[in-house]
Amino acid sequence: MSNDNPEPFPSYPDQSGLPASPEQGTPHQDSLQPYPQQDYRQQEYPQVPRTNTLAIVSLVSAFVVSLVAVITGHIALGQIARRGERGRGLAIAGLVIGYVGLASTAVLIVLSILFAAAFGRVFLNMAQHGGFGGPVTSATSEPDASQGLLPSGTLGAAHFDDGYVSVGTGSQIVDEYIDPMCPYCGQFEATNGALLASRVDDGSITLRLHALTFLDQASQGTYYSSRASSALTCVATLAPDSTLDYLAALFANQPQENTQGLTDAELAALSPAGTDISACIAQGDYQMWSEANTDAALNGPIPGAEIDSIQGTPTVLVDGAQYPGGLTDSREFEAFLDSGSGSGQSTTEGSSGA
Repeated sequence: MSNDNPEPFPSYPDQSGLPASPEQGTPHQDSLQPYPQQDYRQQEYPQVPRTNTLAIVSLVSAFVVSLVAVITGHIALGQIARRGERGRGLAIAGLVIGYVGLASTAVLIVLSILFAAAFGRVFLNMAQHGGFGGPVTSATSEPDASQGLLPSGTLGAAHFDDGYVSVGTGSQIVDEYIDPMCPYCGQFEATNGALLASRVDDGSITLRLHALTFLDQASQGTYYSSRASSALTCVATLAPDSTLDYLAALFANQPQENTQGLTDAELAALSPAGTDISACIAQGDYQMWSEANTDAALNGPIPGAEIDSIQGTPTVLVDGAQYPGGLTDSREFEAFLDSGSGSGQSTTEGSSGA
């Protein structure tokens, strides 16, 4: 039996899951919705940051070259901040170690300079003469440390324990602190040397000469002040009566500051006839003693004096009172001698010992 009203064609859900309308009929392929799919296009996957190379270089070089560590450390920190790389801790560690290394190097340099200034002469002697005990024979040699101990006692006019060369027997004590290269000392000697010599001869004064070495630094490495002071002591021990004559000869032939000064042979040639001091000078017998006297004068105290220490040359004391007058005024100095004491007010003129 035929059905006059056939069932409508059943509607099926399309791939979207929604039923099709009767008018729509079979869904068109263009209306299909794709099912979920894995997208195989390149994705930005999370990645572990790589370690910055310069950070590693900074840390390693910190143990070898501090400056390189500091430079690379700062560069590495900048790159890490821009790129998001790892290694910040390494870079900081390299910087810290690098800066510590630089600071340590700076301290070592300063200490080395101070050490060299304090002990340079000793090391120079070792280098030039094979260590302590080597002969000092050249005019450019430093004070000799070969004896190890300073001379003591009295020999001729040299009073080693007291640090001076003494001439005369008078009751008035005149202490004269001089440096053989000091031009002001030369002026004082030219003006007042004859007066002092006459007072020694007539028994009025005892003249105590303190030959110092402040101006070793002004003789281009020849240590002229030490050598000349030693030469004066050589004469004082071998020919005491010629001590003042040799002092006058030293200042009459005084070299200018910042020159090499007289050679050992030239110093020996100034000695009195019949007195050979060349071996004494060449061996540097009294150079270290002169150096020690200089240190004692500079640091003080000065026994029996109104001043604490010697800060320049010439310094002249009469019975402990410092002469305050002009170096080239013989009448003023003679009046000071005759007065028996000075004003005690220092007007030091001359080469500084500091």
